[in-house]
Amino acid sequence: MANVLVTGGTGFIGSRVCDALHQKGDTVYVLSRNPARAENKLNASKAVYGWNPETEKLPTEATSNINAVIHLAGETIAGRWNAEKKRKIRDSRILSTRNLVASLADMDTKPDTLVCASAIGYYGGNDSESLTEASPAGTDFLAEVCEEWETEAQKASELGIRVVMVRIGLVLGLGGGLLQQVLPPFKMGVGGILGNGKQWMSWIHIDDVVGIVLHALDSTQIYGVLNATAPTPVRNTEFTKTLGAVLRRPTLFPVPVFGLKLMMGEFADFIVLSQNVIPERTEASGYEFYYRTLESALNALL
Repeated sequence: MANVLVTGGTGFIGSRVCDALHQKGDTVYVLSRNPARAENKLNASKAVYGWNPETEKLPTEATSNINAVIHLAGETIAGRWNAEKKRKIRDSRILSTRNLVASLADMDTKPDTLVCASAIGYYGGNDSESLTEASPAGTDFLAEVCEEWETEAQKASELGIRVVMVRIGLVLGLGGGLLQQVLPPFKMGVGGILGNGKQWMSWIHIDDVVGIVLHALDSTQIYGVLNATAPTPVRNTEFTKTLGAVLRRPTLFPVPVFGLKLMMGEFADFIVLSQNVIPERTEASGYEFYYRTLESALNALL
């Protein structure tokens, strides 16, 4: 049993991570911009502390007697991108991680482990080859954000802290993630392929995201990067057909890229990004997936 400090604990992934930590007997402390709202939402936390991640170090009362930190805070990338939205995406990850690590440096007794979220956006788009934890960073906006984000997290290793970065893929779960974006049109029978449908989608069930985060936390031999994606990425055409079949809805209405761009601006480029990401190091570290196929994941959820 450990004392674990969680940032982003009220989010789509974070709230489930807090529940899982609580269920296995760990004591959970949460940092939030809005402590009152967090206390109302979370039953699994021992205490909630206020923190503005872009401008402040951690409150000192949150850093006493902590064995590990799970850093999940970050502005959602969903929605129309403009200059302000991109600034929030960048600052909420990079500045928060910088302030977090600076706070860890100030602690007399430092935690053993930092598990920091990252994203498969790190790799950029690549349709021609599989991407593993050893693949290089891409060059687009999200790739640059992820690379800088991980660089800030990795500085904690200089303090003697074990650091694991979990690069999260397209998360399937109810109440957030990818399905929140795509389910409404599919349920209405107007879902369809995005663009030409050939782009790879590196999906993962929410239970496996939580499982990999806890695996990274508890497996003291793991350092560095783990991909949080299922072992069987699919083309968008297969994703569309499988989701339609599970929902028993037609998938006749393709969405052209120009239509996505009208709705979402630059975010549309990310929606049709092709990434065939394989969790090579994750599986080699001993993690066993709950959901290895898209059909099993969608059937469990829907």
